[in-house]
Amino acid sequence: MSDVNKVVLAYSGGLDTSVILKWLQDTYQCEVVTFTADLGQGEELEPARQKALKFGIKPENIFIDDLREEFVRDFVFPMFRANTVYEGEYLLGTSIARPLISKRQIEIARATGADAVSHGATGKGNDQVRFELGYYALMPNVKVIAPWREWDLLSREKLLAYAEKAGIPIEMKHKQGGSPYSMDANLLHISFEGRHLENPAAEAEEDMWRWTVSPEAAPDAAEYVDLEFERGDLVAINGSRMKPHELLAKLNELGGKHGIGRLDLVENRYVGMKSRGCYETPGGTILLKAHRAIESITLDREVAHLKDDLMPRYASIIYNGYWWSPERLALQALIDNTQQSVNGWVRLKLYKGNVIVTGRDSKTDSLFDPTIATFEDDAGAYNQKDAHGFIRLNALRMRIAANARTARG
Repeated sequence: MSDVNKVVLAYSGGLDTSVILKWLQDTYQCEVVTFTADLGQGEELEPARQKALKFGIKPENIFIDDLREEFVRDFVFPMFRANTVYEGEYLLGTSIARPLISKRQIEIARATGADAVSHGATGKGNDQVRFELGYYALMPNVKVIAPWREWDLLSREKLLAYAEKAGIPIEMKHKQGGSPYSMDANLLHISFEGRHLENPAAEAEEDMWRWTVSPEAAPDAAEYVDLEFERGDLVAINGSRMKPHELLAKLNELGGKHGIGRLDLVENRYVGMKSRGCYETPGGTILLKAHRAIESITLDREVAHLKDDLMPRYASIIYNGYWWSPERLALQALIDNTQQSVNGWVRLKLYKGNVIVTGRDSKTDSLFDPTIATFEDDAGAYNQKDAHGFIRLNALRMRIAANARTARG
């Protein structure tokens, strides 16, 4: 007899989680609550409700929640205030969605009296860590069921066979046959893993990409776009103020049109292996470029450098699933404090996969002083003779060391 009475399953309605739903019913013989999050993945989510009903899930145990605004406002934007990039390239589109899913899953568990939660992450991946660290941070004694660490369906082909036997519809098979890509999408990005991508020497197939045209097929004419920031967050595009999730969706549209935001990456997973993934992050790529541009004229030099020093640590915290940790909260407080002066606008040129900054200004917080920076006569605003003593003092230790080497012969 199972000790689990009710479990909340993070349920997409796709192949993996449909198999998990049936497996939970058969293995644990418990009541299942399904939770489907709308994070802007661009898919119709109501079919998830119909699939859950087909599996005998009670209507009151089916949750389909629109979390787009919370996702961008409370997770994506705070991350971009830090200019967060993992291992020099990855904009953490999958990583940043997991703490929100964990949060809402635990809220539903409390509301429905569930004693367990379940997810569809494999035992090889990072997501199992991200989900479960979130669960335990928010509900310390919750039971976690991770089917991929319990069952014997340890390949995509075995999963497909199980699904066919159980009468579970198999969607998104590649036209050439074989397993579908493992895909994850939200308003920030879409990722692709598995299948032909498991050979890191093989170029990704062009028809795999969903959100972006290839740079070669992008318009021959550049497009200019103005982005406005307040306290480090994007608030308007081309003068139109919108909600955070609408702003990111608009950037995705602009970036996808111009072939911006494709990434082919071999990354280091938290569990120790290297993994190849392909990502489309058109809006995030534009946002990162613009945010750094507005910071370039509004942040003090040492504050900017401190943020750059801390960013890799902050990126690792998010990548490794520690969003709810005290160290992330402490870093976030520091980062958010630096953003009080990050106000102004940035003009970008979008052209064939490139995001080019062409202008930036802040009427209230710019630290750029043209009377000092000019190559023309600065009317005494800057005394160039001051540089002599500064350079001599900074060179002193190196001069002493050079003299010592000379004395030693």
